[in-house]
Amino acid sequence: MDDRVVSNSTHIILTFHLFRSQLIRVSFDHSYAPWCPACKSLKPQWDQFSSWSDDLGIKIASIDVTANPGLSGRFMVTALPTIYHVKEGTFRQYRGARDTESFVSFVEEKKWEKVDPIPKWKSPNSLQMSIVSYFFKISMALRTVHNRLVEDYGVPYWGSYVLFAFATILLGALLGLLIVCFIDLVFPAKTADLVVDLDSRKSSIVDKDKDDTSGDIIEDETENEQSEVRRRKHESNEQQESKENKMTNESKKET
Repeated sequence: MDDRVVSNSTHIILTFHLFRSQLIRVSFDHSYAPWCPACKSLKPQWDQFSSWSDDLGIKIASIDVTANPGLSGRFMVTALPTIYHVKEGTFRQYRGARDTESFVSFVEEKKWEKVDPIPKWKSPNSLQMSIVSYFFKISMALRTVHNRLVEDYGVPYWGSYVLFAFATILLGALLGLLIVCFIDLVFPAKTADLVVDLDSRKSSIVDKDKDDTSGDIIEDETENEQSEVRRRKHESNEQQESKENKMTNESKKET
């Protein structure tokens, strides 16, 4: 489907690119897929309900999720068909009976006021869901590429997976390189701070070496003093022994 919005006085076909510009016109929308049996059963009732749009003062829309996977992600469609009531940008999921009378009474009797709105973070027009919608769109584009490689070019399934893995690694490396370059550009290293840091490190190393050298000198002096004390003590002991021996010899001679 192209990016145009197909519309008339009763029915709008929403597409991905013009979703926001047309959202303000929509009061009811339903997501469908052409292959869905329940969607096919709903179509006559939905078309008949669309004919009431002028009387009810509302606009009614439809979304083909197969042609607009991004909108499937934006609305977090997990079952088909999925119907939403929209009022001033507030979304409420319709869970009532799927017939024209029920749709009309839901609007006329303002039954939507009794339905809890979708949380802000999960609302289809929120920033988060906009990002999710792009992820859905990218995933469908990758699936299309995979199918083309396998069906049109005869690439085996494992070959396609290897190509995607290699592309993922390459893309991650390039993205990481860009992030590093961006950080270096925005927060460049300060050369002066680096020089000061290097100088301080050198000074600390020199001081440490001096302390170690001083400690070695003190230890050597202490050892020398201890050796001198031992030497003197030894000489004193020898002199004392010599005197005692001399006195002993003299006493023997007198005897």
